Amino acid sequence: MKRTMIALLLMAALTAAIGRAQENPAVDPVPAASPPAPPTNVVAADSPDDPGRSVTVRWQVSADDGAGMNNVIQYKVFRGEAAGGPFVERGVAPSRATVYVDKGTEAPNDPNFFPNNTDLFYKVAAVNVAGETAESEVAGPVQAREQWYNVGRTPTFIAVIVFTAFTLYFIARARKKADLYIRPLAGIEAVDEAIGRATEMGRPMLYVFGLGTASDIATIASVTILSRVAKKVAEYQTELIVPCYDPIVMTIAQETVKTAYYDAGRPDAYKEDSVYFVTQSQFAYVAAVNGTILRELPATNFYLGKFFAESLLLAETGALAGSIQISGTDEVAQIPFFVVACDYTLIGEELYAASAYLGREPKLMGSLKAQDYAKAIIIICAVAGVAASLFGWTWFVELFRVTN
Repeated sequence: MKRTMIALLLMAALTAAIGRAQENPAVDPVPAASPPAPPTNVVAADSPDDPGRSVTVRWQVSADDGAGMNNVIQYKVFRGEAAGGPFVERGVAPSRATVYVDKGTEAPNDPNFFPNNTDLFYKVAAVNVAGETAESEVAGPVQAREQWYNVGRTPTFIAVIVFTAFTLYFIARARKKADLYIRPLAGIEAVDEAIGRATEMGRPMLYVFGLGTASDIATIASVTILSRVAKKVAEYQTELIVPCYDPIVMTIAQETVKTAYYDAGRPDAYKEDSVYFVTQSQFAYVAAVNGTILRELPATNFYLGKFFAESLLLAETGALAGSIQISGTDEVAQIPFFVVACDYTLIGEELYAASAYLGREPKLMGSLKAQDYAKAIIIICAVAGVAASLFGWTWFVELFRVTN
């Protein structure tokens, strides 16, 4: 009985203690919140090598960024047009960042408009996890100005000077009738043979520009080749057929062929209907040309210019007709079709080289030779760059590093 009474008393005392604890719970003291230390040594300067509309802001990180309270999560960059403000937030940089490039547009009505040649002031605020900020001192004034020369593009500038010098030198040599060597192209070497074959067989020759317009470089190069082909055709008194997709190209081709006949001393042999317009519908044009191939059975087909999905259709039809076929285009996707279906193919820029090779015009010859030498220099620099990376020649790598 006595033990039971003692147990009841202990339970009552314990219950009373628990009640008092619930009424007055112990609370650990919470330290008062405090903002982070502000960033220091803020410097704003005009961004180099640009057209203006840009200022680079640098600073030293807050003492609480990676140390101290270690609670800085980002930096906010503010800009104003007076040291006393008002300031507008321009961007955010992550923690540990020490630089921010403030850029804008030149359109006055754009919300992101950035004034050139105007005094600007900057300050940077450190932001902690609680969203509290601590602002630096104001830096400035600074003005964004456009630079007339981008120092980072010096290698490009040197390359332009070297290429221009090569071009002028070789053009001068070509005008003096110097014997400039150009790597022979099998497709061009075969032109005379193809024309002679057409003459012997008494069958016409077909010349197709493709779907290019007068503004396409491939079409312009093809016109130069047509001039040489038409002159040979006039000399050998062979028939030439030129169906055109574009009416402007047709007009140019007519004048080119007519001039070639005059240069060959055979103006009377020129037929205006040998160069004609077909249609500007892609596959209708292909169907018409294929019909011409199957009816006329030309001895030689030239496909030189801008070609797309019709390339294989034309080339296969010419192969069925038993024609010698010489093709060339700068459309990379169509080159495999020409390679498998034609006797000779000018790949990519060989089409441009062919126009210089056949035309022998000094400007074309000079620029072609200059390109060859420029390519050789690029290959040498590429090999030297690989060697520099392997052997750790950082000075060489940095020399050719292009900055924006």
